[in-house]
Amino acid sequence: MNEIGVFAFHDAIRETHGARSQLIERVSVAETFEGDTVWEGEVLVFALLDHPSATRCYAWEVDGEVTAVLHMGLVNSPVAAVRASILAEESDG
Repeated sequence: MNEIGVFAFHDAIRETHGARSQLIERVSVAETFEGDTVWEGEVLVFALLDHPSATRCYAWEVDGEVTAVLHMGLVNSPVAAVRASILAEESDG
């Protein structure tokens, strides 16, 4: 369960992607690599109301920080969004 309220997610999506959003569902995700859990938590799925190219966004919170990933290209599910975020962090770090 996320520690922050849903309105913080709406605000983060608006700030990050410039779109208003509506919560659709909550999905539990456990991402593993070589048998070890690398991330586990709740991903919120939002409909985007006014984004020019995406219709959905996946968002989750870790330590009070929201990550919001657009449903585009290979990112077509909550699990794919978490994977993309993990890979992006690894390539940055």
